[in-house]
Amino acid sequence: MKEQTQNEKEETVAAAPEDSAKKAYMLEVTDFSKKYRNNKNYAVQHFSFTVSAGEVVGLVGSNGAGKSTIIKSVIGVLPFEEGTIKVGGFDVAKQSESAKKLVGYVPDDHSVYEKLTGREYINYIGSLYGATKEQKKYVTDELAKKFELSHALDVQIAGYSHGMRQKICILGALVHQPKLWILDEPMVGLDHQTMTLLCKFIGDYADGEHSVLFSSHNLEVVRKTCDKVVFIREGQLANIVDLTEDRDFDLDKYYMELNEVEQDA
Repeated sequence: MKEQTQNEKEETVAAAPEDSAKKAYMLEVTDFSKKYRNNKNYAVQHFSFTVSAGEVVGLVGSNGAGKSTIIKSVIGVLPFEEGTIKVGGFDVAKQSESAKKLVGYVPDDHSVYEKLTGREYINYIGSLYGATKEQKKYVTDELAKKFELSHALDVQIAGYSHGMRQKICILGALVHQPKLWILDEPMVGLDHQTMTLLCKFIGDYADGEHSVLFSSHNLEVVRKTCDKVVFIREGQLANIVDLTEDRDFDLDKYYMELNEVEQDA
């Protein structure tokens, strides 16, 4: 019998039977803690939440609360030793390659390869993730038109404006049609028209096969877009609000109260 490769072993482990509730989760963060080197305090501690298949989840908290630490650990950029993170059933720490293939990430700093044109960037990212020719063509033909970037696809990214860089990051993250689309402060630098378009697109993208997690300070966007909101305060879980059950929940009031507690602590 042929010996299994490491990747095949990972696939076998991930495909092992689990209970039906867990199968519905696109992202599972369980008792996650992260402490940076030479820092005695935890950046995030004992944090747990889930993103179900077809769900849009907002991660909300003040600057320095730990949002980016969680996101960068989910995408595999930051190593961690405490707790578990699973994407599509794959353990991020133990099955990183399989987990990363399911994720599309839009960073808050809009990091891109400036010497490439927009088209070259999309094709390059697509190749890294194994996107098909049809998937790449859909992004360059359809999504670029939708986000009004078609005119700049063959222009070097170094000449892009802040908003255009954000758009090309969004397109690059979508080229392989990720199961879990993650955006860190996606609305920064976008005009009102593009923000409105992106909010609708996020809602449309989250279906039975795709889910979305994004961090934002824009509570109006969170209210309009999210099914669930995960509040973080000083690295710890403060609250999880299911907006599908309580659309009248006052996010602004709760957020202000949360910040007041932070300031008084």
